[in-house]
Amino acid sequence: MRVLLTGTAGFIGFHLARALLAQGHEVFSLDNVNDYYSQDLKYARLAALGFDRKAVDSGHVQTSSLTGQHRFLKINLCQRDAMGAFFQTHAFDAIVHLAAQAGVRYSLKDPWAYAQDNVFAFTNILEGARTQSVKHLVYASSSSVYGLNQKTPFATTDGTNHPVSLYAATKKSNELMAHSYSHLYQIPTTGLRFFTVYGPWGRPDMAPMIFLRALLSQTSIELFNFGDMWRDFTYIDTVVEGCCRVLQGPPEATATWDGHNALPNQSSAPYAIYNIGGESTVKLLDFVETLEAVTGVQAQKILKPMPLGDVQMTAADMTDFTKRFGALPVVKLEHGLQQLTQWYRDFACLHHV
Repeated sequence: MRVLLTGTAGFIGFHLARALLAQGHEVFSLDNVNDYYSQDLKYARLAALGFDRKAVDSGHVQTSSLTGQHRFLKINLCQRDAMGAFFQTHAFDAIVHLAAQAGVRYSLKDPWAYAQDNVFAFTNILEGARTQSVKHLVYASSSSVYGLNQKTPFATTDGTNHPVSLYAATKKSNELMAHSYSHLYQIPTTGLRFFTVYGPWGRPDMAPMIFLRALLSQTSIELFNFGDMWRDFTYIDTVVEGCCRVLQGPPEATATWDGHNALPNQSSAPYAIYNIGGESTVKLLDFVETLEAVTGVQAQKILKPMPLGDVQMTAADMTDFTKRFGALPVVKLEHGLQQLTQWYRDFACLHHV
């Protein structure tokens, strides 16, 4: 299968690219390698995939030094003309769109980045999928779309009309935009709501890396809502496995669709939404305690009130995913944090990322 993968310099994209290549797929990767967090880390991921930094920055299509099955182009997905030209000269069987402006709290500082990278860019991807009549478009949504929903675990049958951050609102908009293209053009689309992904090569702006970096540098950790926060931590290998299974199973219209009693996760169009999580929902204080045991370092905790745009708990109901694709493997939190800590000590702390 010829797969277009966006966001390959990112955390999930990097791991997914390696998995797709290992399965024998031909992968064409896109990323603009922005500076939201360490570009050195992003270029290091690309280097691990066989792409030289200077060559990547040339703006020309590069072929991986590790395999001829992987090509890369540094490009801004928001650029309508450039993306239109790209889709005119390259054809794909499927698209996995992971590129986005991430982060809940950063959306309070730079809302325009979210409108551009999460809405305008996705429009260009949808148009590319339409012009090529791709067999399946898989895209990243987020557990953040559940917003003010107090019912846990979060299920795809739950409403998501009350986001509490602009980031969440843009991810919800992606789901709506995808549905419209599935309805209008019969493009099979699947949105994946990721729940707090962690592991080696992880994002330095997320809690697992922030906490680990603080412990190993013996600086303080800020725990919001005075530590009474719960997160569904999902190991990267579990997420990648979920993505690979979904990619192979494009959705069909719901056979029992009833427009008078419509559920959010069903449609008369070839459209689907799944959670990817449900692995380890733990209180942040317990998460830090596990990290202390793994690292052998005592944390210096600072308890703070709940910040704007955040939610107290995330937890994934995986019922519909499991029914369709089978149960995902479960990685225990302690093992996942051991893998993250080993990678960090071997690589990240040496490269200051």
